[in-house]
Parts: sequence; C-alpha cells; structure tokens
Amino acid sequence: MAAAASSSSSSPQTDTCLNFITHLLKALKDAMMNVFFHDEIPEPLSPPIASSTRLKHQVFLSFRGEDVRLNFVAHLLKALKDTGMNVFFDEETLEKGEQLSQELSRAIAASNLSIIVLSVDYASSKSCLAELSDIMHRNDTQGHIVLPIFYHVDPSHVRNLGGSFKKSFNGHDSNRLPQVQRWKTAFAEVGKLKGWHIGGGKFDRPETEYIKDIVEYAIKKLMNRKFSSASAELIGIDDQKKKILSLIEQKDSRLIGLWGQGGIGKTTLSDVIFNEICHEFKGKCFLLNVREKFKTQGMESLRKDLLSKLLNQEIHVDTPSIGSTLIQEMLNNKRVLVVLDDVNDSEQIDCFGVKQFGDGSKIIVTSRDRQVLKNGGVDKIHKVKKINDNDSIQLFSTFAFKQLNPAAEFQDLSKKFVEYAQGSPLALRVLGSNLYKKSRKEWESEVDKLQEYGQPKISQILRISFDELDELEKNIFLDVTIFFKGSFREDVEKILSCYKGVVCGISNLIDKCLLDSRKSRINMHEMLEEMGKDIIREESIDPGKRSRLWSAKDVYQVLRYNKVSSCCISILFIFVSLCDFN
Repeated sequence: MAAAASSSSSSPQTDTCLNFITHLLKALKDAMMNVFFHDEIPEPLSPPIASSTRLKHQVFLSFRGEDVRLNFVAHLLKALKDTGMNVFFDEETLEKGEQLSQELSRAIAASNLSIIVLSVDYASSKSCLAELSDIMHRNDTQGHIVLPIFYHVDPSHVRNLGGSFKKSFNGHDSNRLPQVQRWKTAFAEVGKLKGWHIGGGKFDRPETEYIKDIVEYAIKKLMNRKFSSASAELIGIDDQKKKILSLIEQKDSRLIGLWGQGGIGKTTLSDVIFNEICHEFKGKCFLLNVREKFKTQGMESLRKDLLSKLLNQEIHVDTPSIGSTLIQEMLNNKRVLVVLDDVNDSEQIDCFGVKQFGDGSKIIVTSRDRQVLKNGGVDKIHKVKKINDNDSIQLFSTFAFKQLNPAAEFQDLSKKFVEYAQGSPLALRVLGSNLYKKSRKEWESEVDKLQEYGQPKISQILRISFDELDELEKNIFLDVTIFFKGSFREDVEKILSCYKGVVCGISNLIDKCLLDSRKSRINMHEMLEEMGKDIIREESIDPGKRSRLWSAKDVYQVLRYNKVSSCCISILFIFVSLCDFN
C-alpha cells in the first residue's frame, strides 16, 4: 500500500514503527524470497497477464503511514527481498479516493501472500481499506494467504472496530460511503486471523526477532502453497510431511507405518497427507481410531464400512478373510488410498484385505507400537518426531493467544509451558487452550500444578498405552519412572533381573514409545513420568500403602511411623540396591 505522506514531524512512535519496517524488510530478503518492489519496476508496466504470470510467489505488503514505511516496513521489505522473493511494495501511488486502482488490484491478484501491517492510522485511509477489502475477498474466494501484523495496536480492537479504529470508521460513515460496511466486515475478519502482535512495550522482544519469525513463516506458507488449506494452517509438520510424501512416491512403499507416542501428531500428519493426495486414487478411505472401533463395532462391521467406501457399494463379508473371488477381483482392479489410524494389533491390518488392493495402492497405518507395524508387514516405518522449539511456541501461542507469538507479559511463562510439552503437539494444544484469556496469576498457578500433578487430559490420552501393557511391562515402566530415568540401560537390566524377561520388557516399552533409549541410557518424556506418578498416587491416599515412593517427605513419614507395607518394602529394597550398585 502506498504510504500516505505526512507533513507533520515524526513522533517517537513513528520512529519505532519505521525502524521495525526496515528490519522486517531485511529479514524477508535474507530468507531468499522474491519481493516485487514497486519503485523498481520499469515504466510503463508490463501487461497485466504477463506480469501476473511472471511474478510467482509474490508478496504484497500493505501498510499505512510514513512513520511505518521508513521504519518497520523498510526493514521488513529488505528482509523479504534478501530472500529472493518478489515483493510488491507501493510507495508512490497515493490514492485520494475510496476506489482501488487497477494496478494495485492486479498486484494483489498476482500475489500468493499478503502481509498487512495494521498500525494505529491504517483504517484512516480509504485506499488502505479498499486494498484490505480486496485482499480479504481473495482470501475467501481464492485461498489467498493473509498474514496480519498488529503493530502497536490491540488485535481485539481490529476484530471489534474499537480503539482508534472506531474513530476512523465513524469518519468514513459520516461521508456515507456505500463501501464502508464492506470495509468494516473485511477489517473485522482480518482481526480474527492469526498473526503477530507487536506491542512495543519494554517487555516485548526486539523487532528484528519478529521480522525473522515473519519471514521464516512467510517462506513456509509460500513453499507449501500447493498443499491443501487444511495443512496450511498446521504448524511444525512441513518437514515430516515431505518425508512421508517422498516415501509414498517410492514404488516399493505400499504399506507405510507412522510410529510414535500418543499425542505426537500421527493422526494429524496422516490426515494432511490423505487430503493432499486422495484425488489421485480411484478409491479412498480414512478409518479413524481403529483401536477403539474394533472394541465397539467389531471387525466385521468395520471391514464392511471400509470395503463399501472403497467399492462404492454395500459389501458384506462374514468370513475371517475376504474369501469372495468377486470382491477380491474388484479390489485388485482399484488403486486406492487407505489410512488405518491408531492400530494396536497387526491382525487389524490383515483383516481389511490390504494385500488385495490394486497396483499402486497406498496404505498408511498409524500406531504407538513399532512391533505391531513390523508384524503387519509394513514396508517403511517413519517415526513421527516432536516439533522444534520455534514451531512449539507458535503452536502454543495459536491456542493460548489466538496469534503466532506470546503476549509480551507472558513470554517467560510461555517458555515454561513449551519446555514442559517437549515438542508434543497434543500438550501444546491442551495447555494453550486451557490458558486462553486467563490472568498471569492463573498462569503461574498452572505452572506450579504441572510440576506436581501434570495435566489430566494429556495423562488420560497417554494412559491408554499403559493400560494395554502386561504386568511385567507395567512394573518396569513404573520402576523406571521413579528410580531409573536417565540410568544406563545395562544397569537397569541388571538391577531389575528379579523380573523374568526384563530385557524383552524394556524393548517392548521402547517399541510402544513409553521409554526411550539414547546413548545407552533409559529415558522418558516428562508427561509420561507425571502419568506414572499419578498411577502410583491412585494406589492409595496413604503413601505407606503405595508400591513406590519418590518424595523424601513421604519416605521419612513412612519409615518414622512404621507405615511400610510389604509391597513398599520390596521397592525400598530395590532403591537401596540401586544406591549400592552405583
């Protein structure tokens, strides 16, 4: 958007805004994005069609005011250009009326992404509002990507047309412009989008850091432009998505397994991939939560649902295997895409007749148990990894603040929750949603609670894996939780040799993603540790009747008042053995 010239001298806020824009522009360029800069395009302008075709992945930068242009926007523009992106940055055309110029409309149409810097004076410009209205229309009808930056303004004031924006729109209303209602609607809609809130207070981050985040995020959005809108809104799965898609392209990868602990994002990842490639197959079916549906519906009903969807007609199979020659031939002639989500038994894979699917078919199976995937005959297994710190803070902020960065006064506490989640998308979503619109005092209280008790909703999901363990595996898991986390695997196997089959039991727990073995040491996710402690607490209110003790206070009370049960004595003996062993 053209910066409206201002005859008045710049204010401190103006200088800050100008500085921010300069840094943001630099960061975008550093990311090697192609940015179309209006004053660099030779006149006359190339024909609209040729220009639109030539400029791919162009960023349209919308802002208002000389103060923003010379500071924040200038830095942002430079950062965008340094990445090699084409960025349309209109600094010359100063619109007098409320109609959007054809040149600007063509620039928006030629762009895949618009960055809108919403500063205090943005809504005072009719041309800016006309521009924003055009951008939001393309967002609704053409999937145009919009990234708002709430620069020194409250996002709720944008959504609700409050603060300084109320005065601006009242001024437009007084002129009785027919476009005003359309502008209001578009302005409120952009306020609902996830973006960056740059408060500018003393507790806020440097603007250079925001610019870096904005550029990196813009690159991700542009690189994934070909993917579906569902995946475009997801955070932290781009790299893994590409790996899975590359596996799918391999001819020898017919049956692909996604393996990982509960809440790590297996279902989300498979859903994104399914929606991306399902149009390439004659038949498709996403069978959600196979584990639970096997219990409630039974094998026959579930298989009927799957085969009926794949063959587009009602299918009945009453035998353990797909015995009908006709059905087998029908399946053999179809190239299908199937996702079997949350499988916990290899027989659940076999019963669906995946071997009968036609050439070129792809079957994705998600499971918490690696051995289930091996027994089910998968060709490739991909371990779903936790998301990195930068994506974690964005995902957490999306639920806790409805924007892509934490509010300045909550940054320190946000880091604590992100550290607790350790890259688990489930934990980040649950924790963020639970903290939305709560006070800092409530946040601090939640931190203290997590350190002692964990989060019930997360523990409930993780508990499913524990409940399916046999007695040996449960005991080993709880022992590691209390006594052996971080210990060498060889030492743990020797100390727990009182359990017959301990070596196999530890291997099974690793396959089920309840334990992790790296550099010869046994470890587990902190949320799994908290779940294990919750399980032991549930054994009894009286610590002396629990199977394991870890609190020094509880151990002291139990020993002093002679409240040790026979079960607890055996565990204390193991603990003493561990001390002697070391």
